[in-house]
Amino acid sequence: MDTELTEVRDFLAATPPFDLLPAGVLDGIPARLLVRYYRRGATILAPGDRSDALYVIRSGAVDLVDGQGALLDRRDVGAGFGMSTLLRGGDFKNYITAIEDTLVLYLPGDVFRELVAQEPEFEAFYRSRIRARMRAAVESVQATDRGVPILKTPVRELVRRPPLSAPPTTSIRAAAQLMSLGGVSSLLVMDEGRLVGIVTDRDLRNRVIAPGVDLALPVSTVMTSDPVTAPADALAFELFFDMAARNIHHVPVMRGAEVLGVLSSSDLARLQHDNPVLLVGEIRRQSTIDGLVASSQRIPELVTQLVSEDVTAHQIGRVVTTVGDAIERRQIEMVEAEMGRPPVPYCWVVLGSQARHEQGLSSDQDNAIILSDAYRPERPEHAEYFAELARRMVAGLAACGYPVCKGDVMATNAAWRVPLGVWRRTFSEWMTTPHADALVNASIFFDMRALHGDSGLFEALREDVLAQAPSSERMLAHLTKSAVEHQPPLGFFRGFVLEKAGEHAAKLDLKGGGVAALVELARVYALENGLPDVNTRGRLEATAAIGRLSERRAAELTDALEFVSYVRLRHQVRQHRAGVAPDNFVSPSELTDEERRHLKDVFQIIRRAQATLAARRPLHYVS
Repeated sequence: MDTELTEVRDFLAATPPFDLLPAGVLDGIPARLLVRYYRRGATILAPGDRSDALYVIRSGAVDLVDGQGALLDRRDVGAGFGMSTLLRGGDFKNYITAIEDTLVLYLPGDVFRELVAQEPEFEAFYRSRIRARMRAAVESVQATDRGVPILKTPVRELVRRPPLSAPPTTSIRAAAQLMSLGGVSSLLVMDEGRLVGIVTDRDLRNRVIAPGVDLALPVSTVMTSDPVTAPADALAFELFFDMAARNIHHVPVMRGAEVLGVLSSSDLARLQHDNPVLLVGEIRRQSTIDGLVASSQRIPELVTQLVSEDVTAHQIGRVVTTVGDAIERRQIEMVEAEMGRPPVPYCWVVLGSQARHEQGLSSDQDNAIILSDAYRPERPEHAEYFAELARRMVAGLAACGYPVCKGDVMATNAAWRVPLGVWRRTFSEWMTTPHADALVNASIFFDMRALHGDSGLFEALREDVLAQAPSSERMLAHLTKSAVEHQPPLGFFRGFVLEKAGEHAAKLDLKGGGVAALVELARVYALENGLPDVNTRGRLEATAAIGRLSERRAAELTDALEFVSYVRLRHQVRQHRAGVAPDNFVSPSELTDEERRHLKDVFQIIRRAQATLAARRPLHYVS
């Protein structure tokens, strides 16, 4: 090796990520490089230029400037540029200008790709750059249109006054007088500085006035002991879920053991007029299907509002699902009131995106019933009751805007309205002697959540499934095969693969190879490790927490899920505003350059995760 090449080799040996390469590989690189010199002020690359090379600055410095003249970055000796275009293909997006005389090492694209393919650490270095870009993309795409972080306000900022409290020995009468004089709707019960209970206006009505309780009794006899509390740094958004799920209206805010104050649902309502808490409260007050239909019609506007605010796709999915849960739960309460007490215990369960807390504007209904083993199909009062309950529920949900499932995965299908023992046998068959088509169609049942009734029936079934799943290799192989066959819509040269025919021709399917692929990957991770979480993000985080998925890969997949889900939500909101039924198919022309570029990153991340998963489990015997 001549002196000049030796100097280049020594320079690369001290420059990341070339310093990670084996000595033999590094020795061969200098001869494959080109050296280019640019005078100060020269434009090295401009928007629209095509570049298939990695540039490494040997001496000098450059500026990266966008098309509007804004400085994006300044790079000097050892730094590289051009890798984004090299990895994603296409035209260059920014200006690269030499700000002093600059010498650049030019690594051709074929050499770069060879190193990426053969050297894992070299590849990981540049993939981490994609990870950083994806994180930035997630943050930028969630930027609020109006700049008001409505549902991300810390609860401490909503506390308006110190709490009103009394010891547990205070009489009910005295407690009520304190609340009246203080103009508050709740009173904290404190014992030697420790929160032990809370009394609200509703408690006084329901537990004192209605039953005629003696007002001289201590307030501790009617208080709610050990009330639900919120940490001071919790988000108003997080508090919303607890309040909605538990049907509570007052929550003490804590900083450690100190009570800062009490928040009520009306305090949250001050954040915005159409707060989801208010909508859930409205739903719970409905007494007719028509009333529920009216409430459900507000969901698209709610999603539109949340998309315009600084709220993540993950959080929006939880909001939409919580509202949907409230509609479904209130409806089943109304149906039970009309039909009378059920003849045997049962649990109404939801499946799919609703079970995962990932509903959007195009979600259909997926539900089933787990009946007690006391159920006897030969008894008309048993069979007819639950058949009619399922019929009314499915019809009511359809009226509320949740289309019937095209695959007939609903409680109206007698196959999905059976006793616990039958459910156990069905899952056991899926896990021990799986049939490919049946299992793929039934994979939705591994995303199940109890919504109403005897949740113990669901818990018993879930315990059985989670205990058997990790050792069910054939089932896991079938699910893995399905997960890796759900290919992202990205071609060999990183171009999008669009739908070829039908009503969605020339459009990009954001669900099939995007959201659905990530859901299936996470489902396999969870089942092979016996993890109970069904939320896709929760599954990824839980798998990483036990060391079965690297934190880097989990974070990549989580960001990929967030980005593609948010792009899909924005697309659906645009459709809603245009009076079009929301779907999952977007025209590339509808996307910004940034969205198109980052979607390609998303699909690359999915593709790598699929390859890794397939390599861990033999699929040759799966047909």
